[in-house]
Order: sequence, then structure tokens, then C-alpha cells
Amino acid sequence: MGYSPDFLDADLPLPTVPAEAQATAVPLDYTHFTVILDRDRRLARLTAVNIDGAALVDVPRGDDWRLDERIPAEWQAGPEVYSRNDLDRGHLVRRRDPVWGEDARQANSDTFHYTNAAPQASGFNQSEELWVGLEDHVLEYADAHDQRISVFTAPVLGADDLPYRGILVPLRFFKIAAWVRDGELRAAGFVLDQSPVIDVDEIEQGVAAEVPDLGPFRTFQVPVADIAELTGLGLDRLVEADVLPPAVRAEPWRELTAAGDIRL
Repeated sequence: MGYSPDFLDADLPLPTVPAEAQATAVPLDYTHFTVILDRDRRLARLTAVNIDGAALVDVPRGDDWRLDERIPAEWQAGPEVYSRNDLDRGHLVRRRDPVWGEDARQANSDTFHYTNAAPQASGFNQSEELWVGLEDHVLEYADAHDQRISVFTAPVLGADDLPYRGILVPLRFFKIAAWVRDGELRAAGFVLDQSPVIDVDEIEQGVAAEVPDLGPFRTFQVPVADIAELTGLGLDRLVEADVLPPAVRAEPWRELTAAGDIRL
């Protein structure tokens, strides 16, 4: 159960939360993944999943979103956040990622806990392009389908997030994919900004925001060190494994417009 630090052919411990958040951090193990919930923000500070590309199983999706009964309901952003508006319950650990091996059906079910969700503008969650498809792109690059990767995803819990129904709706999300190639750990970091399509008044009215001409969300490949700075998470091992060359890490963030822009 839960994220395994020795899943890859390299030791990769679960990142630590910042010192100021440790008192409110609640670790929750599920099948092949772990969620570190912030009980004050009622959203995850971190999710970590192990993906075995050779053992993925196709199981019916289902849609049984539910609270985690192991912890108080008031620690979780439950159904009241998502009702009668234009917010989706966005999976943080993708539904299909932990769905492998003998426990595939349980893993599929586990992803439908509200602890693994974050409010996302509907077009963001339903897009099949530069955010949802990042892990697939990494798997393909690594000659996937028989490749193992570990992925870390969460909202960036920022002070400028938007207050709504007792929570703060995150404006940005991060994702870090890690894999081993030629005997070395590698990592790639990404940030998605949904602020162009988040408007609290329109969300409450159930009106989808107008999609900008260049796409609804801005996706960036960024230095893993920048994600560590944004989130306060302990990502030292992943920072060391960053595939971006040092010279590129010093450059401004470069927006991705197609999968071919991703550097791996």
C-alpha cells in the first residue's frame, strides 16, 4: 500500500512537506499511491504514485467519489465544493496510473477519494493535451509500456488562491515525473496555470470562462528547483535529477505549445 520509495531502480524517498506545514500534514496511503493532505487547506500538498507500465490493467472507470472515512470530513473538500458550478473534481493521481497488478480494481476505486481531488476549471480537467498527457509523453520517451515511473502532483497552495465555499481554489498545479534511464534517475518538472479561466463569480453561476485563443491553460516545463521553491517541499533528489541543463534552468519559464516542446 502507498507510494514505494524503492519502486524505481534508484532510491527516491517521499518528498517532505515544509516545516511550517508539518503540523497540518496528514499522510494517507492508498493502493500504489500516497496523498499528503493539508487538513487546514483541505487539499493535497503532495500526491505520489508508482506506475508500472508493463502491468497496467484496463478496468471500468466508475465515478464513486467519496470522503475518506479514516479522517474527519471537515478536513476534506467534499461534494459541497463541486455542486452546481463549473468546477470539476480533478484527479491529482490520474485514475489509470495506479491501476496495475493484482490490486488494479482497488487502486481504481481508491483514486475516487476527495483527498485525491482538487477543484479545476472544466476545460483544464478534460483536456487531453499538454497537462493530462504529460505522463504518457514521458512513458513514450522512456520506451514505455514496460517502463516504471513515479509521478508527484499537487496544487501549489498559494496565498493568492481564490476563496470559494470555505476553501481556496488553487491557481497553479505542479507535476514532476521521475524515471531511470541508462542507470540514472531523471526527472522533469511542469507547472500549469489555470488562472486565465478561473473566475469565482462565473464558477458560481455555472458559466465556463471564455477560452483564450492560444488554449485555456498555460503549461510550462520548469526547473524542479523552482517547484521546490514554490511549494516548500523537500525535492532535493529530484532537483539533482532534473533533465533541464543548468543553463536552461537559469532562463525564464518557457511556455509549452506542443508535446515536441518538452525537453526530456
